[in-house]
Amino acid sequence: MSKNVIVIGAGIAGLSAGVYAQKCGFNVTILESHNIPGGICTSWKRKGYLFEGGMHWLAGSSEKQHMNKMWRHIGALNDSVKISYSEPFVEYNHNGTPIRLYRNVDTTERHFLELSPDDAKEIKKFCNNLRKLKIVSRPINDIKGVKVTKKNPRKLSDLFILFPMIRIMTAYSKVSVLQYGQRFKHEGIRQMFSSMPGSEQGIVMLMFTMSALARGDGGFPEGGSIPFVERIANTFTSLGGKILYNTPAEKVIVENNKAVGVMAKGERMSADAVIITSDTMAIDRFFDTLPKASWLDKMRKITEPTSATFISLGINADLSHYPERPLINLKKPIEISGIANESLLLSNYATDPHYSPEGKSVITTQLHGDTYDYWKKLKDESVEKYKEEKKRVSDEVIAEISAFMPEADGKIEVCDVATPLTYERYCGNWKGSWMTAITPNTKFKPYPSAIKGLDGVYFAGQRMIPPGGMPPAMISARTAVQYLCRDTNTLFVSE
Repeated sequence: MSKNVIVIGAGIAGLSAGVYAQKCGFNVTILESHNIPGGICTSWKRKGYLFEGGMHWLAGSSEKQHMNKMWRHIGALNDSVKISYSEPFVEYNHNGTPIRLYRNVDTTERHFLELSPDDAKEIKKFCNNLRKLKIVSRPINDIKGVKVTKKNPRKLSDLFILFPMIRIMTAYSKVSVLQYGQRFKHEGIRQMFSSMPGSEQGIVMLMFTMSALARGDGGFPEGGSIPFVERIANTFTSLGGKILYNTPAEKVIVENNKAVGVMAKGERMSADAVIITSDTMAIDRFFDTLPKASWLDKMRKITEPTSATFISLGINADLSHYPERPLINLKKPIEISGIANESLLLSNYATDPHYSPEGKSVITTQLHGDTYDYWKKLKDESVEKYKEEKKRVSDEVIAEISAFMPEADGKIEVCDVATPLTYERYCGNWKGSWMTAITPNTKFKPYPSAIKGLDGVYFAGQRMIPPGGMPPAMISARTAVQYLCRDTNTLFVSE
């Protein structure tokens, strides 16, 4: 007889857990507080424009990668989904000279060498490190003790592949993006690195991103977040799973140290197990007393949020001749709560018909920094002041973008500002953050999916595998369902 499972949250982790568990024979109901699925993997429409608020590139988009099998297993990708691999990935304008980071490492190397032959040694070192990391891909591992339909054993060759990664991580673990850029003599290359969003974070993260792109991964699925999420949700419901929207979970019901259900809308919903995919940093509300676990204590001690104020513009102008990801320096820093943003990385969707009507364009950007407390205090004091500050920030962003793209000047038809409070309100994420910050010398490893002594409760979500993002959310869901299968002596249906 199959067991009833309740999943809290219909984001990437919740939907993935639902599909995996349903395929393993469980009866799954997902509770979602919002009226749509997706969580942080989301986008929204405003007056004919679509603003992408979640996906920017996808690890596992390439069929050559292990992760691609997982995305296909849950229905997120299939042969009919078109994937875009635009070049360059980032373009920085230095006094009229474009400086580009390409997905192709060889192209990046040639471009940098043409710009600065004097930096040949450092350029080749940087690109060779990307080539070494290029061969490293995340394997699909199974937890100990779970029965699976198809094993994914580790190969001895995988260990040899890891050695270069370990050496590179050791060598650069204490180096930030900003610090790394100072190794180059060319002023433009230095400034490109220093202008990167999150330049205070470790260079290793940027290297891993660029190496993923170099192996043909990290494309952008057609239509972005909405159709991506809908495909997973449709897979889940086609398997017999249920999603209850506008139904926030209130409490996990625990009796004799075992989960027996969930309270939602004042009613008790019985279950044999509960998988919590809401932000693990914000699970206090689900328990009368927060469960005790050393890993949970560690998470709360070391987690720093990665959040931003998100600006989206609908523009009555064709901006398709501009780069898709231009990085621009600002004429005047834009400050929020004393945090100065001196550059902006823009996302230009002008070539994608999903995001704007013909002849029009969508531009989005983010002002980085943990400004949650600032925005919250401002809104608590006065909603009008909160709105005025959002307008002040957006006006400054519009002025800078109009200076960079003169065709946009006076052509802004829609302006939307999402602060960390916006993401908190719609997604329930701690401090409105969608990832965990990785600073130099920070060491992270995945957190367990369960708490010893608390039966029938499992955890998944981007917070469980720092720094987070869509793939960790999906992988953590797979792991949580494997724990569930192991504990119930159920066969796990592999990819």
